[in-house]
Amino acid sequence: MYIPKYYRVQDMEEIRQFIQVHSFATVVSIRKGKPIATHVPLLLQQEGDDYYLAGHLAYGNPQWRTFENGEVLVMFQGPHAYVSSSWYEQENVPTWNYQAVHIYGKASTFEGEALAQHLAAILEKYEKHRDNAVLWDTLSPETLQENLQGIVGIKIAVEDIQAAYKLSQNRKSHDYENIMKKLNEENDANASAVAEAMKKAGLPKH
Repeated sequence: MYIPKYYRVQDMEEIRQFIQVHSFATVVSIRKGKPIATHVPLLLQQEGDDYYLAGHLAYGNPQWRTFENGEVLVMFQGPHAYVSSSWYEQENVPTWNYQAVHIYGKASTFEGEALAQHLAAILEKYEKHRDNAVLWDTLSPETLQENLQGIVGIKIAVEDIQAAYKLSQNRKSHDYENIMKKLNEENDANASAVAEAMKKAGLPKH
């Protein structure tokens, strides 16, 4: 991913939190010479000093059979919004603000008890705060077994992380503050989320 110096993020804790919030990813690999992609939630986990992503695909999805061919690319997309140059003090061209994380790694598959533990963790993350939460222990053995037979666990060993927060860091403070203001006036959830990310990042240091 092309990342100008203003926008590069290297703080692993910041990246970890971003993936925790924006966990619905796009997994890209190569099948018969062409890119193939699946959209799937992934958990970022740690083993010692190493990180890996865990998820699952439908057994009928041919992508998991491509993982023996080498690297995969995983993309996590955060909020994004159009930025009009009419919001700047001086004439310029419009642009687009966004947050994204790309991860390259080696993928493998897993099943059995490891897959059961992964599904329990997925349910815990997305269900535990809900009324009548659907957790591993609340599902019948018949339902669990039926669904386990229809999926394949995937594990992606993280080899390279590229993170970009393009949040108008190259603009002067007056423009930066006005961009946040205008984004909040857009009445759009993505635009408001970008404004919030800019607020969290703070004014540019120049």
